Amino acid sequence: MFGHRVPEISVQEVAQKLARGDQFYLIDVREPAELLYATLGDEPLLVPMSLLAEQGIAALPEVVRQNKTAEIVVFCHHGVRSAQVVAWMQHHGWQNVFSMAGGIDAYAVQVDPKIGRY
Repeated sequence: MFGHRVPEISVQEVAQKLARGDQFYLIDVREPAELLYATLGDEPLLVPMSLLAEQGIAALPEVVRQNKTAEIVVFCHHGVRSAQVVAWMQHHGWQNVFSMAGGIDAYAVQVDPKIGRY
């Protein structure tokens, strides 16, 4: 999207951060209907990519908009949309944002099969 490789974080690293209770924002950019098939519990902030395309930065939760140095992990189904969103966020000044490699599907395969797959 913006011509450079986006920073990624592995699903194992995300699972460890969640287990430790690390402070970071977890943003799910999938569409609401996709939550019926797989979800990471109550942790993620749902910000569908379609809403970002429509509203831009205004679609992000205020806590994220106001803190461009916070650690943010973005995920989707397979990691394609999240990588695009991470590149877009970097372009708009966020400094510590990562795409979860392989998306929620990789998380289900490698970490927790109970979250579901589609």
